[in-house]
Amino acid sequence: MSTTIYYGSVVNPVNLTSFQALPRCLLAVGATGCVEWLVEDVEDALVRETMGRMGCLDNVVIPLKETEFIMPGFIDTHTHAPQFRNIGSGQQYELLDWLSIVTFPTETKFADLDFARRTYSSVVRRIINNGTTTCCYYGTLHLEATKLLADIIKSYGQRAFVGKCNMDRNCPDYYVEPSAEASIDATESLISHIRSLDSNHTEEPLVQPILTPRFAISCSPPLLASLGKLVLSDSSLRIQTHISENESEIELTKELFPECPSYAHVYDSFGLLRSNTILAHAVHLEPHEMDLIAQRGAGISHCPTSNFNLSSGVAPVGEFLDRGIKVGLGTDVSGGYSPSILNSVQTASIAAKVVAMQAKGSKPTSGNFSDRQLSVATLLYLATLGGAEVCDLKERVGSFAPGKSFDALIVNVSDKGGNPCIWGTGEEEKGKAALEGMLERLLFCGDDRNIARVFIQGKLVGGTEF
Repeated sequence: MSTTIYYGSVVNPVNLTSFQALPRCLLAVGATGCVEWLVEDVEDALVRETMGRMGCLDNVVIPLKETEFIMPGFIDTHTHAPQFRNIGSGQQYELLDWLSIVTFPTETKFADLDFARRTYSSVVRRIINNGTTTCCYYGTLHLEATKLLADIIKSYGQRAFVGKCNMDRNCPDYYVEPSAEASIDATESLISHIRSLDSNHTEEPLVQPILTPRFAISCSPPLLASLGKLVLSDSSLRIQTHISENESEIELTKELFPECPSYAHVYDSFGLLRSNTILAHAVHLEPHEMDLIAQRGAGISHCPTSNFNLSSGVAPVGEFLDRGIKVGLGTDVSGGYSPSILNSVQTASIAAKVVAMQAKGSKPTSGNFSDRQLSVATLLYLATLGGAEVCDLKERVGSFAPGKSFDALIVNVSDKGGNPCIWGTGEEEKGKAALEGMLERLLFCGDDRNIARVFIQGKLVGGTEF
């Protein structure tokens, strides 16, 4: 593959409060699927001259339509692949009842590998077509089915972290691992399998293993201790788990671990709270837990749709950001009812506004984010570069810069695309302000119909034009 050059509008996140809106950008993607260079502002008449200066005069330029722009792919820091089968079911329950009545019975079906293959093939395709270029997947407790999930993700070309749930207690008799030793053996087998998928790859592979203690309730102390020993010997091994999603869950966790002052301290006491740990939800963290998470450099996956849908509460994301905690977004299917990070963006905006309305007049608003609504720049960051930080991938994905992977979306916000919520976006609009407006309309009104092309490591893998 030779160098591919795009010309048109590019949106590039910078930090929590700013992004670049570049309506006349030249962006070059090399044969390795990484960004070679980008020139931010090039007049139409100067495109050929600029390409000559960059040594690419013979390359074909791919022009974007007036209603199209390129942006980094979305990063989903928390979802459950087997739960797609029960999206929209049991939403009248809170977490623990929802798990026992709806979710665990569904997950047991993945002992059937034919069932798992059919389901996971559809799941991964749907997630990619919704614009998610990097995804953190929970599998079930079944080793072979989770190996199959990793195989399917690899074949589709998605960047992902895949984990087999560790759960050896406080689960139904029909859905629990027989012992801590069996759980660890299966986990090590999965790690070996996933790493063998790219054994000859010199760079960081697209599909990587991730340790997945489901949550503290489902893991015995010997199991958590063994997981802690496993990560102690492998600094690259990420960890994903749940924390402080539901008040009943927190109460039970404290009963099971009375020696620990908080839920966060449970994970920390076993060496599972570190810079590449992803903590989902964090709705009801105590201030000293936030301090501990910030000290350890762990990240939080904010799953607002699920938090509303299962009546868990509203996470104080602004406070996390003011404390310097890394935050990304998660869909948390099927607590969340959409596989799209755009849905998470929209609900995260509402959640922040709820927090701001509740706090209004009750106390002085402090910090840049606490008790405030989230700006377009912040929402974009959480969906892209923030998620990359949480996944310990910030140097690789999440924004565009020379040497970073071209994990990208070509978005089309034309009102001819079939999305009834996109209105009046036509070719008459031009310039930086128009591009900023297009981004805002995508974030608040967009869906998979607006995701025209999905690229991962420079390769076209999904979208409506795939």
